[in-house]
Amino acid sequence: MSSDLYQNIQTFYDESSGLWERTWGEHMHHGFYGPTGTHQKDQQQAQVDLIDALLQWAEVQQAHKILDAGCGIGGSALYLGDRYNAEVMGLTLSPKQAARATERAAIAGLAERAQFQVADVLNTPFPDEQFDLIWSMESGEHYPDKGQFFQESYRLLKPGGRLLMATWCHRPTDSLAGALTQSEQWHLDALYQVYHLPYVLSLPDYAQLATQAGYRAVRPADWSDAVAPFWDAVIGSALQWEAIVGLWQAGAQTLQGALALGLMRWGFQRGLVRYGILTATK
Repeated sequence: MSSDLYQNIQTFYDESSGLWERTWGEHMHHGFYGPTGTHQKDQQQAQVDLIDALLQWAEVQQAHKILDAGCGIGGSALYLGDRYNAEVMGLTLSPKQAARATERAAIAGLAERAQFQVADVLNTPFPDEQFDLIWSMESGEHYPDKGQFFQESYRLLKPGGRLLMATWCHRPTDSLAGALTQSEQWHLDALYQVYHLPYVLSLPDYAQLATQAGYRAVRPADWSDAVAPFWDAVIGSALQWEAIVGLWQAGAQTLQGALALGLMRWGFQRGLVRYGILTATK
C-alpha cells in the first residue's frame, strides 16, 4: 500500500475522520430521504435509514460473518454486527480510522465480535470463502482497479454469499446523452483530485464487472434521488462555527474537501454524479 494514491487516501481520512465524527457522527456516508428524496429528517437518522433501506432492498435476512470493505470508523460494521449478531471484520487504509473503530467497538461491547485493521481491500490477507456478506459503502470510488475488487470479493465470499455495494458513479454513457462531455469530464477530474479518486464508472459498468467476476443475480439500482438532499445537509452543517474552526485545524486536504462540497452537489443537480447500488450473489 505504498502508492501515491493510497498514501493520499490515508492522509485524507487520517486528517478528516475526527472532524467528521464530531460534526456529523459515526456514519461517513450519504443519508436516505425516501425513494424520491422528499422525506424531511435528521441527517444522522437519514444515514442509519440508508443502511436499513439497503439491507431491505437486497433482502439480507441474516449474516454470520461480515466484511466491511472500507469501514471508516466502524459505523456500518458495528451496526451490522449488532443487527445480525455477527462477526465483523472492517478494513481501511487509515490507521486512525482503524484505531477509532476498535475503540468504538470496545465501548459498544462488541470487541470480541468486531475487529478492524489496515489493509488493501483489493488484496486482502484472508483465505478463500470466509464471509457470507461483503459490505462496500461508498468506498468503491477509491478502488484503483474496480474489476479486482469484484474478483477479490468473489474469492472471499462463501457459496451463496452476498455482495452489497453503494458507490458514487457517473451517468451512463449508453443512452441518448452519449459520451461524457468535456465539461462533465472536467467536473469529474476536479472531484477526483479533491477526494483522491482514481476514477468512477457508470452503474452499468459496475454491473458488467460483477458479472465478469462470476457473480449471479446481479441487480443494480440508481438511488440518486433518494440521497441527493444529503449534500445540502452537509453544507449547512459545515457552515456552523464549530465545523469552520475544525476545518482550519484538520489540515489542508480536509479544508479542500469541504470547499468542494458545492461541486459535489452540482454534480448531482446536473445529473452527472449518480448514486449506484448493487447486490449480487456468489
